[in-house]
Amino acid sequence: MHALTIAGRELRALFVSPVAYVVLTLWSVIAGTFFLASLIGFQERMMQLQQFQMLQQIQETNLNDQLIEPFIGSMWVILLFLLPAVTMGLVSSEKANGTEELLLTSPISIWDIVLGKFLAGSGFVFVMTAIIAFFPMLLFVYGEPELGKTVSGLVCLLLVSMTYVAVGVFASSVTRSQLIAFVLTLVLLVMLGLMLPFLVDITLAGSGVGRDSGISQVVQWIATGSHVDRMLRGLVDTADLAYFAISSAVFLLLSKAVIESARWR
Repeated sequence: MHALTIAGRELRALFVSPVAYVVLTLWSVIAGTFFLASLIGFQERMMQLQQFQMLQQIQETNLNDQLIEPFIGSMWVILLFLLPAVTMGLVSSEKANGTEELLLTSPISIWDIVLGKFLAGSGFVFVMTAIIAFFPMLLFVYGEPELGKTVSGLVCLLLVSMTYVAVGVFASSVTRSQLIAFVLTLVLLVMLGLMLPFLVDITLAGSGVGRDSGISQVVQWIATGSHVDRMLRGLVDTADLAYFAISSAVFLLLSKAVIESARWR
């Protein structure tokens, strides 16, 4: 109950600040631009196939594979750079405004505080996901995309967004500076989302250890990319769902430990 109260307060605070509207405006403009570019590219490809009478390729062309999947995948990458602006003040603002001590001495558990901040961020990314959902829904009016794959891609975007919110809550809990929280969140998200497999491949290249080694497989599992790729293709695996749940739980536990340490200082 306390967590929901905190979540409601934080969500209202987000929409009072100009940051939320700047992020949502940028998100919507970038999404519209990417979707329009993908749509034009898809149309040009279809025209070329018709021009050369490549009927088999036309029949095999899929709206999800050629348009929706790349679009949602592109927005996942954009998320890495916009989401830190949303989460940077979730905990650090309490420290900067001097309200952290009041919050910690109130009859509210640390978990209520952490979950309240997390739920507020999750509510915001739900709005962001709803904006993205608008564009594929347009295709159902004029075409016949696969509903299952489309829903899987949108659920994937929501789950990865919530996981990144948990990362942002942790980053925001370790500092009173929103700028530092922004940079730390950005670094963590880029590492988790894009850089980990690349860095491991470079590191293992000269060591004689193959990509099938235990270290490589563990890092591949920790990285977000492989889980996102499978769900964007419509492959919903319990292992991928468990990844998002475990990753969120780990960062929320770390956030709890950091905030709890402040109570005893």
